Amino acid sequence: MSAGYRWLGPFRMVSIEAIKNSRTTAQIAKDFDVHPVQVSDWKKQIFENTVESFSCGKKKKTEEQLSAEKERLHTKIGQQAIEINFLRKKSKQLPTGIN
Repeated sequence: MSAGYRWLGPFRMVSIEAIKNSRTTAQIAKDFDVHPVQVSDWKKQIFENTVESFSCGKKKKTEEQLSAEKERLHTKIGQQAIEINFLRKKSKQLPTGIN
């Protein structure tokens, strides 16, 4: 088990306790055996990155998907612009008095 996984649980538990504001930072730090500054830092991190902290990478996939979709649509727009220009030129070459 890597160090990141070992600290993920305490990070969440300490952060949730800090957000509740039911106890002081010093009490939370003592209960979880971490430094009070670490409790404050984690609480600040939760408030700054609430969605990213608990999403487990879902936002990153969404950004990648949006980027791929944007690229696909830009390609389609370019192709359609070429087709429109081609049809415009060909329509000018057609005879105008057909019955």
